[in-house]
Amino acid sequence: DTGTASYYGRAHHGRRTASGERFDMNGLTAAHPWLPFGTRVRVTVAGTGRSVVVTITDRLYSHTRIVDLSQGAARLLGIIQQGLARVSLTPA
Repeated sequence: DTGTASYYGRAHHGRRTASGERFDMNGLTAAHPWLPFGTRVRVTVAGTGRSVVVTITDRLYSHTRIVDLSQGAARLLGIIQQGLARVSLTPA
C-alpha cells in the first residue's frame, strides 16, 4: 500500500489507543484504518528509502492518509519537519 503518512505525539501521549494500550509518543507504533492490532508493518519513505517497523495499536479515520505514526517512528524516518510524507507499507 502506498500513500501519505503523518504522525501524532504529545497531545495523545498516555491516552488509551483503540487497542486499549497506552500511547507512547516515543514508541514505534502506528494507527491504520483496518489492519489488525498487533500487526507489524515496515513503513518506507519514498525518495529516501528510510524505513522503520511499527506495530499497529490504533485506528486511523482519514480519507487522505494511510497511516499515522508515533512521533518516535516519524523521527527515525526523518519526517518530523515536514509532518507528512509519501510512504509505502509492506509486511514486516
